[in-house]
Amino acid sequence: MAHPGEPHHDGLAGRLNWLRAGVLGANDGIVSTAGLVVGVAGATTDRTAILAAGVAGLVAGSLSMAGGEYVSVSTQRDTESAALDKERAELRDTPVEEERELAAIYRDKGLSADLADEVAAELTRKDALRAHADAELRIDPDNLTSPWQAAWASLVAFALGALVPVVAITAPPVSWRVWTCVVAVVLGLVVTGIISSRLGGGEPRRAVARNVLVGSLTMVITYYAGVLFGVTVG
Repeated sequence: MAHPGEPHHDGLAGRLNWLRAGVLGANDGIVSTAGLVVGVAGATTDRTAILAAGVAGLVAGSLSMAGGEYVSVSTQRDTESAALDKERAELRDTPVEEERELAAIYRDKGLSADLADEVAAELTRKDALRAHADAELRIDPDNLTSPWQAAWASLVAFALGALVPVVAITAPPVSWRVWTCVVAVVLGLVVTGIISSRLGGGEPRRAVARNVLVGSLTMVITYYAGVLFGVTVG
């Protein structure tokens, strides 16, 4: 039984989803920007060129992530709104059939026929749309997904993740740049791997191993790509 002050399950699940998306955004910012700056560092030792590439990657990646999330979540919100509009029309035009449908949903969940009919009737009298939205559509009519919230969360998460390799590769002396960046990126990926595994209920070691492997391969490949097309700064 729920107690006052306890978070609603759907609300908690929604917050966990946003947090998980934020962690993945930060992870993407770390890996993609690390690959970019390490690749440029393989081509040149010019700090300004490396910093410019890192900042450009941070800005472009953040805006791309934000735009992608905005479009994706806007589509999801439009779909939810359309489903609610359809449900409103059905409740207006065929209320009896809709109440029977609601009762059938609760029977399928294990309630007896009489109790399911009683529950459906009571919920319909209280708030028919909310009852159907919850049981049939799994949507909260008062808490539709926000495309702007998703966009800002993705932008900030990616930017924070991207700062790790940008700072790590531009702050140290030339001879330490790449290795400092590698260490900072690996540590960052360990953290995001642990957090994502905790949120998803998975095995932390596997998540961390995957994260570090992908990030390491990205940096190795882009570094030698940079070396291959390297330039000499006069």
